[in-house]
Amino acid sequence: MNWRDLMRDDHSAVGVKPFSGSFTQQEPIPDAGIAAAVALMKSGRLHRYNVKGNDIGATAKLEAAYAKYQGSLYCLAIASGGAAMSISLRAAGVKPGDPVLTNAFTLAPVPGAIAAVGARPVLVEVTEDLVLDLEDLTAKIITSGAKVLMLSHMRGHICDMDVLTELLTAHRVTLIEDCAHTMGAKWNGTRSGNFGLAGCFSTQTYKHMNSGEGGFLTSDDPEFMARAIIMSGSYMLYERHGAAPDAAVFEKVRLVSPNISSRMDNLRAELLLSQLLKLDDNCERWNARYRRLAEGLRDVPNLVLPHRPQAEAYVASSIQFRVPGLGPKGAERVLAGCAALGVELKWFGEKTPRGFTSSHHSWQYAEAQKLPQTDAIMADLFDMRIPLTFSLTDCDQITGIIRAVLKGELS
Repeated sequence: MNWRDLMRDDHSAVGVKPFSGSFTQQEPIPDAGIAAAVALMKSGRLHRYNVKGNDIGATAKLEAAYAKYQGSLYCLAIASGGAAMSISLRAAGVKPGDPVLTNAFTLAPVPGAIAAVGARPVLVEVTEDLVLDLEDLTAKIITSGAKVLMLSHMRGHICDMDVLTELLTAHRVTLIEDCAHTMGAKWNGTRSGNFGLAGCFSTQTYKHMNSGEGGFLTSDDPEFMARAIIMSGSYMLYERHGAAPDAAVFEKVRLVSPNISSRMDNLRAELLLSQLLKLDDNCERWNARYRRLAEGLRDVPNLVLPHRPQAEAYVASSIQFRVPGLGPKGAERVLAGCAALGVELKWFGEKTPRGFTSSHHSWQYAEAQKLPQTDAIMADLFDMRIPLTFSLTDCDQITGIIRAVLKGELS
């Protein structure tokens, strides 16, 4: 029996019931966030600096609250995760033409942020566990002369941060972390985003908090953060921020840092303040669904799940698996077979970008680079979102469909 047989009208006859859930449906904003947003809209004071009297405003409150959650001295609420990355590179002193290291397996906003400041992405191979290959990184630090690594914790997979930070210190390379997929995650007890100069976070709809678009930039470096705040579009209103350096620090940078106008507004901040209170609980809910899916797929022949080290306290809002040897035509058939039964998989081996997926071959604004190891891994790599609107029973049904389609394709 193959997946074409599974797609007969009477699915129950072959024991496979189509899944009817939505892979893009997020949970509603908490009632407290909705009420606060409505009150704000009635006030008309949506701009982060348009506050009444001594009120610091929702965005500044959010900065203080997220800095406390993250355990960082400073936090800047910003318009998007991509804006956080671009501003962090500028504030770190990256100039046009500078080489900047990053993962070969990531999403387009990461090399896009590097290109946006006029810098040159230098792509580093990834391992079969979807994390940065530290041997290739070492070689490319030496050959490129790069002094900055924009590390993407792609799809929530964290490399050995102890070894990485030791390596970067030895080579005097500055670390900036893209934590769009690791908000709330830790390595050996240290939060993702706290290992280098800065952490960049996203609150786009499919991330761990949802404001449609938005993000954070965190750091313990006062001059770096002062530059970033000015660049974000604070004008001379930096004292209205909730987790900023002392005003004296801004005197060094306020007239030489360009205004890029990438502010978060009070409306999005109100939506996020209520979600931050539930973030840790939601992280565990994602992980419960991930564990259920992983357990359901673990014994499928030819299917390989990435190894999750004990030191990695992950937050898995998506799941990835590889099916080595499937080939492009087989991968397309698996996508079609699962889709026909209601399961939306993404395949990173596609030649052209589709939706949110892409590969380094489609980043034509960057210099073409040979990455055979990454290409081989992505050729058989599948990816699936895990919305919190799915129940554990839904997860069982989904794995049953994937198992059935793969069994039909591989038999």
